[in-house]
Amino acid sequence: MYKILNKEEYRIYEEFVEKSPKGHFMQSVKWHKMKPDWKGEVIVSLNKDNQVVGGMSVLIRKVPYINMSIMYAPRGPVCDVYNKEVLKDLIEGAKQLSKKHRAFILRIDPDIKNEDKKFKDIAMQLGFNVKDNIKKFSDGIQPRYVFRMNIKDKSEEELLKSFHEKTRYNIRLSGRKGVIVKEGNREDLKDFHKIMQETGKRDAFGIRPLSYFENMYDNLCPDNMKLLMAYYQDKPIAGVIEILYGNKAWYLYGASSNEFRNVMPNYALQWEMIKNGMATSREIYDFRGVEEFEDETKPEYGVYKFKKGFNGEFIEFIGEIQMVYHPFINFCFEKGLKLFRRVKFRNVKR
Repeated sequence: MYKILNKEEYRIYEEFVEKSPKGHFMQSVKWHKMKPDWKGEVIVSLNKDNQVVGGMSVLIRKVPYINMSIMYAPRGPVCDVYNKEVLKDLIEGAKQLSKKHRAFILRIDPDIKNEDKKFKDIAMQLGFNVKDNIKKFSDGIQPRYVFRMNIKDKSEEELLKSFHEKTRYNIRLSGRKGVIVKEGNREDLKDFHKIMQETGKRDAFGIRPLSYFENMYDNLCPDNMKLLMAYYQDKPIAGVIEILYGNKAWYLYGASSNEFRNVMPNYALQWEMIKNGMATSREIYDFRGVEEFEDETKPEYGVYKFKKGFNGEFIEFIGEIQMVYHPFINFCFEKGLKLFRRVKFRNVKR
């Protein structure tokens, strides 16, 4: 049986998501506050004892000019993804929401590996369209390719030994050079954002305003977010935002100054985030997105090489899955979206 929760009932959903192996910070109701242009709704599947056995946080946004909406469940659903009855419940709940909000599509990009044929078969049986053609950063909402590392019950020594030799060397070099990593406060976001602007200009990508990061800090700290800053000669030269939620830790944002890159602050910051995950009993550390290649001539290869050096597992997620309620409107929307993305990402590197 499905139920669409009111805000007074969100606590039972949040408790379920935090404890679930498939839990994700973007499926937390806290993430609703990070998306002020979207409306948040929560669907749960209940067993015969009225206990939550599955859930999905859905973001809904009006599409200009057509008086209809799109629905998106980032990294949802959260459940036993092979339990067809639970998935049916959540789909029925989403269908009810589509009527309420005049939505023409539901998009999900679940935390499921691409080789999981069993889930793909179930998803298609339930009416989802699996979009295997979405591969690039610019084509999906969440990254298709990531590095993840198992940190459950691991010691610092074990993990360090597992890293590539050059990565271990750079972590130690940052310490020898005098790089100091400190946990930042809300005021330090100004330094972080300044460095982020420098990074965006250097690597040719757009960045969010300072207010976005302040809103994130206000809603996710201290339990689910840490701002870490790297200092050299008492000057902030790099920073990262780490998310800690459920059984996972994520490297969400990173920025580095053009100065003093030779003292390897990014390696020190990454190692500190991994240790935070271990200290808070997380099981998985997620380095987030990379492009799928090992071509050293590509400008994005540096990010790939940096993350690969920590010897995590390279994962291709199943990508975007769609439940289309109004095919013609969705067709027109997709055509317009492709044109927009071609313009937006022309000559832009991420």
